[in-house]
Amino acid sequence: MEAEASQGTPGTDERPEETAPVVVPLLEPADGVPEVVATPAALAATVAAFAAGTGPVAVDAERASGYRYGQRTYLVQLRREDAGTALIDPIALPDLSALSDALVGVEWVLHAASQDLPGLAEQGMHPSRVFDTELAARLLGMERVGLAAVVADTLGLGLAKEHSAVDWSTRPLPPEWLRYAALDVEVLVEVRQVLAERLAVSGKAEWALQEFEAVRTAPPPAPRVEPWRRVSGLHNVRDARRLAVVRELYATRDRNARERDISPGRVLPDAAIVAAAQALPRTVGQLVALPAFAGKGTRRRAALWQSAIDRAVALPDDELPATRGPATDGPPPARVWADRDPAAARRLAAARAVVAELSQEHSVPVENLVQPDLLRRLCWSPPTPLDEAGVAAAMTAGGARAWQVGLLAERLATELAGA
Repeated sequence: MEAEASQGTPGTDERPEETAPVVVPLLEPADGVPEVVATPAALAATVAAFAAGTGPVAVDAERASGYRYGQRTYLVQLRREDAGTALIDPIALPDLSALSDALVGVEWVLHAASQDLPGLAEQGMHPSRVFDTELAARLLGMERVGLAAVVADTLGLGLAKEHSAVDWSTRPLPPEWLRYAALDVEVLVEVRQVLAERLAVSGKAEWALQEFEAVRTAPPPAPRVEPWRRVSGLHNVRDARRLAVVRELYATRDRNARERDISPGRVLPDAAIVAAAQALPRTVGQLVALPAFAGKGTRRRAALWQSAIDRAVALPDDELPATRGPATDGPPPARVWADRDPAAARRLAAARAVVAELSQEHSVPVENLVQPDLLRRLCWSPPTPLDEAGVAAAMTAGGARAWQVGLLAERLATELAGA
């Protein structure tokens, strides 16, 4: 029997287009844009209001990444039922511990909490519980997990993000930036409610709780060993003398950026560091002749950069950096496994296939099922005994959550043993 004709336009074979979901722009906070809290008296009133509020509290923080040195917080936004919205200046009020104390036991709703919690901790703010709307969206398999996309998906509201990358250290903050900041927390609790319902329906509520707690209790990252090796384009610098130039320019740039409270990339771009290392200029004139040093700011400090280059060039051979990065206790890059340990390479291929299959089955991104570094460690140095219990213990020791262990340990043990 032939299929029924489509219900499209008579006389054509076209099917009706699917109606795009309606997204209503969210332009103004319901209570208006509040005054910035910048005095002890205003902070005390805010603390009292939020202590008397009800339900979860939406929290966000704005930094000046790309403008200022480090990841300092320049604005803290909060919203809670019966308390309204607060915009707090942490430069004028660096100690917000009283506000944190008022919210003990209250769930904090953040989007991408791992980005904001370190800066908030510097202000004395430490949540008792966290709901991370970005993490929830990832666990639900949503294709787009930025705040604007999640708000549109869950509530059908359009959240403008045109001020997300501005210099939040600016004082006074322009009214349109403050409106943007207030809107970032305006509907975050409502988003949380929708996502929580979806997590419960999908059987992932417990997974989310474990992920949220892991983010909340995560220790500060360990300082990087030889951070200068992360300069973009370093792969084009191969000999030890030129690597020494990169190292010295990186250290000089970092000191100058810290003193001036400017993002290091604005003081001296990575491309300029690499260009100087490749050219090895011997004079300021040779240095500023390089296209990468054509900018006014770079040229203004040309003598500083040339001095750094001169120091590196004058180093004795035994003080030059190694051409290869520092040794780590982890496995080598996976690209060399086939030559160095073919069995490990087979284990890794089998393990990745398992993770990819489970990722598709449960609609969870691969990186949220298991950290890539942990997977490589399991395959390079398999646990003994190589069974479910052994893999589960190794995963737990490597920081995996209970839900990840329960989902992966048995399958990984089988595949690793048979690879």
